[in-house]
Amino acid sequence: MSWVKNITDPTEIVKKGDEVEAIVLSVQKEEGKISLGLKQAEHNPWDDVEKKYPVGTNVKAEIRSLTNYGAFVELEPGVEGLIHISDLSWIKKVSHPSEILRKGDVVDAIILSVDRDSKKITLGVKQLGNNPWECIEKTIPVGSLVKGKVSKITAFGAFVELENGLEGLIHVTELSDQAFGKVEDVVSKGDEVTAKVIKLDPEHKKIALSIKEYLIDTNQVNRDDIVVTSSKRAKKEDRKESDSE
Repeated sequence: MSWVKNITDPTEIVKKGDEVEAIVLSVQKEEGKISLGLKQAEHNPWDDVEKKYPVGTNVKAEIRSLTNYGAFVELEPGVEGLIHISDLSWIKKVSHPSEILRKGDVVDAIILSVDRDSKKITLGVKQLGNNPWECIEKTIPVGSLVKGKVSKITAFGAFVELENGLEGLIHVTELSDQAFGKVEDVVSKGDEVTAKVIKLDPEHKKIALSIKEYLIDTNQVNRDDIVVTSSKRAKKEDRKESDSE
């Protein structure tokens, strides 16, 4: 009855007494049946969908429904697509689309694939921006210091949201250079921390951080300053003694 609507009851389209234009689909003489179609008399929006929405096209689409695995959007009446949950964000670990989207929202997206025969279109939101993991080794190389906010506490460490939006993990063994009992003894959710990048794994989107290494480096710098200062003071005293003689 319709290309663009999911009809559950014929009265959504027609009512008794209406005159309609239909196309004969089949004739079954023995059974005395003739099958007709209403939608076949109209343009099927999927016929030219590959031309209207080629891969790589930027579009605006309305969120029609949310599922555990993604968000269905309407590109036009009768043509829907799916934004998979994995294509929502480069930097956030999204467990449900409702964390980012709401039904009725109009979002910018990019066409990733089109399958006219199966009537499937996939779209992406994160692909509109650059993938920060591709240049992570240049932006925050191993050995660099980063600042961030503790976003989650677990038994094995603390997750930290960095200033670039990415998330890193401070393993429990890297939290402090002093002995402690549990993670909460060192940091709490919401704390602002400074840590050292000790390992990068762009393929699996992992950043390993260490407060302990940062503290050790800081203390070493302080100790070096003390040694240098003491050395300079000793030289000055030696010169004074030499001048007095």
